[in-house]
Amino acid sequence: MIRKPPPLFKHQIKDITFSLKHDRVLDWSDPGTGKTRTRLETYSKRRAKGAKCALVIGPKSSMLSTWVNDCKKYTPWLKTVLCPAEKRKETFEHKTDIYITNHDAAKWLAKQPKQFFDKFSELIIDESGAYKHHTSQRSKAMQKIKKYFPIRTAMNGTPNPNTILDLWHQVNLIDDGQRLGQSFFAFRSAVCTPEQVGPKANMIKWTDREHAEAIVADLQKDIVIRNVFEECVSIPPNFKYMKEFSLAPVHAAQYRKMQKDALLSLPKGEITAVNAATVMTKLLQIASGAVYDSDGKYHILNKDRYDLVMDLAEERKYSLVFFLWKHQRDLLIEEAKKRKITYMVIDGSVSDKKREEAIQMYQAGMYRVGFLHPQSAAHSLTLTRGTASIWASPTFNLEHYLQGSRRIYRAGQTKKTETIDVIATGTIEDHVYEVCNKKGAKMKDMLGFVKDLKDPKPVYRRNLAHEREVTKILEQE
Repeated sequence: MIRKPPPLFKHQIKDITFSLKHDRVLDWSDPGTGKTRTRLETYSKRRAKGAKCALVIGPKSSMLSTWVNDCKKYTPWLKTVLCPAEKRKETFEHKTDIYITNHDAAKWLAKQPKQFFDKFSELIIDESGAYKHHTSQRSKAMQKIKKYFPIRTAMNGTPNPNTILDLWHQVNLIDDGQRLGQSFFAFRSAVCTPEQVGPKANMIKWTDREHAEAIVADLQKDIVIRNVFEECVSIPPNFKYMKEFSLAPVHAAQYRKMQKDALLSLPKGEITAVNAATVMTKLLQIASGAVYDSDGKYHILNKDRYDLVMDLAEERKYSLVFFLWKHQRDLLIEEAKKRKITYMVIDGSVSDKKREEAIQMYQAGMYRVGFLHPQSAAHSLTLTRGTASIWASPTFNLEHYLQGSRRIYRAGQTKKTETIDVIATGTIEDHVYEVCNKKGAKMKDMLGFVKDLKDPKPVYRRNLAHEREVTKILEQE
């Protein structure tokens, strides 16, 4: 017996209607607004009218936990099959409605003959930011196969976390260059200005032009769906704040030494930072309480941070703690065991089966803390048992930060939630935190413009001369 799914939200009904009228859609809605269900319901209606199969390609982490489970919950009359790397050929031979695979499968798919795609009509790219770099292998592979799908959708709650340039290839995969142009370099010249940052000619930084967000929003608005989480879902508020602490004297001295001369002496030898990027990484590692040698082994400098993080976790009934490095995972586990706090871990070392079990047990209240690496757990998971997201260290990766913090703050949450950033003051972590917040402000500008442009009265001031200039450049090959 098929259980009747829960009712759709009003914005989902509106989005399904919009999607059925448009074969190409960009869904830039916030995490937690129900984008997956909207896609499933839309495809279900098309399938009922004779549409061919759908291909969902997204993060490995969301294949089972999101797409398969949501299909069972919301559209159980549709059949799905997972197509993992080790069984890709045989699973794609199954007869089903929806084939679900991960982003790296694009390279395998690009090698398949044309007739392989005859059974498909729809392509759904989940977390399309995986293809924001048009020169990557999987982006080139996706360019080859997109032509076989007349119906295409890109989904991403954080479409331009770093720069407006992140958008170009994501949009191109859906509309074949109709809105942002056929050439990435023409688009870059239109929306960015070059800045010389080094002595060599190729040492150039491209900076978003003033009004770039508004113009790009205007160009793509006709196929964009944009829902703000707080406007769609009734949910208790999320409070965001920083938890500052100071490095211990010896720890601070080690940090200052690396900062001064990029050299830190350890009992087992010396670690030398040879360029600015390496120095920055080393400084972040030292501030976090450890440093790695050339063999990839870490050396503990100080554990104070992890006492603080676990104090924060212990003060709350259920929480998530995000870590960036192996030593952080190990020290957090060590501290949790000391305090007899139950925990689960999700990172690259955890199998899909164990991961799904951990999610279910956490949601059932069997673990108090979840230790998560954002690359493995920032997308698609629902962990609403938790009421606090604690970042053991700041990250430059805005997408991971925003998406990770939304694992608890999403539909189904019934309690007030917190996002807590642990920062070692007076270190490079202050800079990382500031940079991440600035990136967030710029992305909100673009997404806000998209939403405003779909209203009768846009709230930004248009620069018509600049818009004409951009349009002219984009029309050039």
